[in-house]
Amino acid sequence: MTTAAGYFDRKPNATPRPGFTHLQADPSSPHTPQRTFSSAFSSPSLSYRAEEEVLIFELGARHLSAGIVGESNPRCRLGFSPETGRRAGDYRQYYPEWQDRPRKRKRDYKWGVDHELWRMDLRDVDLGLLEDKLERAVREAYTKYLLLDSKNKRLVLVLPSLLPHRLLSSILSSIFLNFQTPSITLFSSPALNVVASGCRAGLVVDIGWDETIITGVYDFREVQVRRTARAMKLVTKFMAELLKGYANPEAASTKGPEPSEGQERRLPFDLFYDSRYFDFAEEVTSRTAWCPTETGSALQTCEGTNTEKQIPESHEAKAQETISIPSPLPPRKTLQIPFIKLAEPVEKGLLARGTDTHNLDHEEQSLPQLIYATLLSLPPDVRGVCMARIIITGGGSNIAGLKTRLLSEVTSIFEKRGWNPVQGRAAEKTRRLAENPKLNKPRGPETMMAPQVEDEITEKLEKDKAKRSTAEVGGEIRGVNTLGAWAGGSLVASLKVKGVVEIERDTFLAHGLAGAKRESELAAATQRMSLGAKTALGEKNGWTLGPWA
Repeated sequence: MTTAAGYFDRKPNATPRPGFTHLQADPSSPHTPQRTFSSAFSSPSLSYRAEEEVLIFELGARHLSAGIVGESNPRCRLGFSPETGRRAGDYRQYYPEWQDRPRKRKRDYKWGVDHELWRMDLRDVDLGLLEDKLERAVREAYTKYLLLDSKNKRLVLVLPSLLPHRLLSSILSSIFLNFQTPSITLFSSPALNVVASGCRAGLVVDIGWDETIITGVYDFREVQVRRTARAMKLVTKFMAELLKGYANPEAASTKGPEPSEGQERRLPFDLFYDSRYFDFAEEVTSRTAWCPTETGSALQTCEGTNTEKQIPESHEAKAQETISIPSPLPPRKTLQIPFIKLAEPVEKGLLARGTDTHNLDHEEQSLPQLIYATLLSLPPDVRGVCMARIIITGGGSNIAGLKTRLLSEVTSIFEKRGWNPVQGRAAEKTRRLAENPKLNKPRGPETMMAPQVEDEITEKLEKDKAKRSTAEVGGEIRGVNTLGAWAGGSLVASLKVKGVVEIERDTFLAHGLAGAKRESELAAATQRMSLGAKTALGEKNGWTLGPWA
């Protein structure tokens, strides 16, 4: 047994004890990498900087298109209907036999009023209900499709160029109060349609729901606006009458008295109050409506001899064909409708077939007549550019054959009349004298012009100008395709272009539309600004409504 002194007298072992190398991490194991900086002044947070996202909304009478600036298509397109306006928890539409239940008759019901967000006649429009519908649609777009927070997101709003101030104020108030948007930039839909077509000028024919608006745009400015009540709402009415006639021939054979001048054309009573026929007629119109492409009807309309048109040879075979359309409404049966009959609602609603010109009001002109009248009212230089860039857009432009038919009829009117605003026998006699060289002889002595001296400098400048300039198409009637107002607004907003109408949230909530100034006042205030002032124009001089003033 060793003693304590012998234990302490022992020498330590020469071999070292094992260290903690077995506890150190292997280089192949996961570990936090060391940050390296290129210089002493660089910051790693700069690479994580994100650009500010700008949203763009296109608002119409029946739909809302929403998306992000820079994209080619909107992320959603939401419609307004009675089904989307129900309260939360209302599932009556999913009950069995809900579609077949008897409906409550509405004596004052107007065709399609439940499917519209607004109407230009605001006497019967509830602006409070309009703000609630718009709030629900915008909130659905944010939460289901955009998936973005509405705060601190600038908004670009595409609207028609003519809106009542009360309606515009309600739209802006609903967005500013409910979504905390810092600023809204307004753009006009006709100008954006021209941008989306790749042109600077054009004649925009917007076939909308309640009316068709024809706008002459030159250098991205609206120079002429005309409108007509012939739009898709009237086409859907005629389609509903056609479907009702084949579903119940006995009821269709008994027609009521014709409406007098100035009264609205009313449908049969069971069609007039029942919104189910509206959905059915609208679906059939969007799927099967078409327009023949033959010419000549516009000339008959000009002369006031609207006789029944002959069926062209290209449609003779299809005229004998029958289309089977299942009806979802009682009595449930399959409707057998001739193919040629599906073109009648379009011709009656948009081309005014069967109606004399002298019986039409200025707001009821057919589309070819209104296009020609709009071109005739433009200055000659603007007319030469716009007539070669006719842009047909809107929901009605998707009807098969309609674009070709409109361009061919406008060409026929132009070949018959020219650009003479005077009509009648005297205008026809003057045109014949101008075309006949024998009758158009000068009455005075012929005057000889002195020979002009050639200018070498002028000729050289003209040659250089001809080399640099590109030949512009003009003087002929031609159509141009467009990507739509939403795509045009997305393109313009992505270029960081400052809008004419930029409305700040605090300024609008303080003064409303009354805080807007006229363009002349804003221009005068801009001239008085000091050159060294760094305050933004919208913050110092206010804002203007532009085309909505």
